Amino acid sequence: MANGESDIDTGRRGLAPEGGARRTRLREFQAELMERMQAASTGLPHATRRLGLIAGGRRWLLNLQQAGEIVAAEAITEVPLTQDWYLGLVNIRGNLTGVVDLGRYLGLEAVTPDKQSRIIAFAPGLSFPCGLLASRVTGLRDVAEMTPQDRDPMLDPSWVARHYTDRLEQRWTEIDLLPLLQDPRFLQIGR
Repeated sequence: MANGESDIDTGRRGLAPEGGARRTRLREFQAELMERMQAASTGLPHATRRLGLIAGGRRWLLNLQQAGEIVAAEAITEVPLTQDWYLGLVNIRGNLTGVVDLGRYLGLEAVTPDKQSRIIAFAPGLSFPCGLLASRVTGLRDVAEMTPQDRDPMLDPSWVARHYTDRLEQRWTEIDLLPLLQDPRFLQIGR
């Protein structure tokens, strides 16, 4: 674009940006989201913030202290003789990271990787090189603005922390990654 104009300045919001501009915007978005996530994970005023994502046709929430880097779902290398929900490995900043399709793992609809799909890596503090594939990331959600609903110990797996309903009556389920990492089924990726 001429003279450093943005899509918004020129009124061309509906046009697809050039490849380099698109990557720059994605990097800016990811950098801003990471800054917000880090600020939220270190400060008490933001303790009610969660990362929202869509997987398997459902809405999920991740604690910001358990969520790591968010990357585009590209170049996943398949690993033979693994479960269908274990999609393979991806290189995130020089680290091999396993990728799990959360929807498929739960027996829900599989995520079809596209331009909106993202891999949410587990936080480095969990010491488990894995990430969840999501259809899309919806941004930060404040659970203080939602109506909490208790989990059902008979139906919900141990890694379901709580359910919430937002102002639009949409149901969200918060995942606690620590119990998920202790689930024998999650750890058994081989067929």
